[in-house]
Amino acid sequence: MNGDLSSLLTRFDRPGPRYTSYPTIDQCVESVGAAAFTDALKARCVGGLKRPLSLYVHVPFCESVCYYCACNKVVTKKHDRSTQYLNRLEKEALMVARIAPTGLSPVTQFHMGGGTPTFLNDSELLGLVEGLKRVFPFSAKAEMSIEVDPRTVDENRLLHLRSLGFNRISFGVQDFDPAVQKAVHREQSVDSVSTLLNAARRWGFESINVDLIHGLPKQTLRSFSTTLDRVIELSPDRLALYGYAHLPSRFKPQRRIHDADLPDAATRVMLLRMAIERMQAAGYEYIGMDHFAKPQDPLAVAKRQGRLHRNFQGYTTQPDADLIGLGVSAISKVGNLLVQNVRELPEYEDRIGRGELAVFRGHEGTREDSLRHAAIMALLCQGEIHFSDFSQAFWIDFPQHFALELGLLRPFEDAGLLMLGPDGVRVTDLGWLFIRPMAMCFDAYAGRPQIERSKLL
Repeated sequence: MNGDLSSLLTRFDRPGPRYTSYPTIDQCVESVGAAAFTDALKARCVGGLKRPLSLYVHVPFCESVCYYCACNKVVTKKHDRSTQYLNRLEKEALMVARIAPTGLSPVTQFHMGGGTPTFLNDSELLGLVEGLKRVFPFSAKAEMSIEVDPRTVDENRLLHLRSLGFNRISFGVQDFDPAVQKAVHREQSVDSVSTLLNAARRWGFESINVDLIHGLPKQTLRSFSTTLDRVIELSPDRLALYGYAHLPSRFKPQRRIHDADLPDAATRVMLLRMAIERMQAAGYEYIGMDHFAKPQDPLAVAKRQGRLHRNFQGYTTQPDADLIGLGVSAISKVGNLLVQNVRELPEYEDRIGRGELAVFRGHEGTREDSLRHAAIMALLCQGEIHFSDFSQAFWIDFPQHFALELGLLRPFEDAGLLMLGPDGVRVTDLGWLFIRPMAMCFDAYAGRPQIERSKLL
């Protein structure tokens, strides 16, 4: 890679949204809620058109807390707490189905996250999946994925997940160094993870992902290099490499992490640079937004062919679909409406128990939102914006409509990270490492003012 990457990362790399949606969920307001969601569900079948369905189920329970975690979770060793929750999930699914009885097109993508979905036992997982399939029509070729804490499963549990129809699996590893694992309260061996990955291959999972985090306490260049060695040896199909965001004022578990143990800004930059170079040297393609995939993986193929998409499940080969989220804090997106369920478990269970939707806030997208969403996704998924595409789809003059945004991209062009031409924008190979701050230039809610303040750095 050309240029001083460390200098470029210091100059341009800034925290920002992952853009699994635009606008992001923090733009939702409580004045938009269950009534709007009901209307959106009913309108799915207006005119006979039905977008595919993506289904997400949030399981909040974990047996132990990971100190870095910023997810909505309930830490408990009492497994009977899941009984009432599963009952509420079933009721919520039935309520949604009754609202849109003719608007339920086949589910083409199903994802279980948390928390720890494998907190549920085999019988509970079987009942949940079979119950959902009775309520929602599933495509025979549906992508079914689940997040797994390696400490909560063995080879037989993986076989059970495969028998339920799950064909994609993601293992949360984060780091293999014992000192780092102890500092974040998540200890697991390389051998145990290797055993599980080999079993997942043996049982026929079509895609195996490993999650890592850089910027964790006690991480050093040497220790993280060893972790990368181990991951490359494990050879997952995909790797997600997230940056740790230390926000102890917002997330209570993070208060157990000592600031003095965190890598400084320069070390964080070098950790990211090393990971990028090592994964690419190992043959992985950089998909964007901290994701890597082997060249033959469907994500890498879709990117090369211009078919890559992005939604709440991250990068995907699936076309745009309506998302129905079930469970506490779950997010739904139907048409231009974005909504979120209540974030506290007792309130969720109470509202569903009373026969009410648990939605508590939302955002009704505008034409301008759709336009900016298209621009952001074009950058994130293909690294290109063709002005003519927007002229045809939105009847706008792109350079005129986005004159400010194109101006904000000039520093990236001067640094060799993208090319601005009369017909469009194209991200360079090096520029893919900075795709998030580029996308933020088109964010009218949060990213653009931040970019404007820092564009002269």
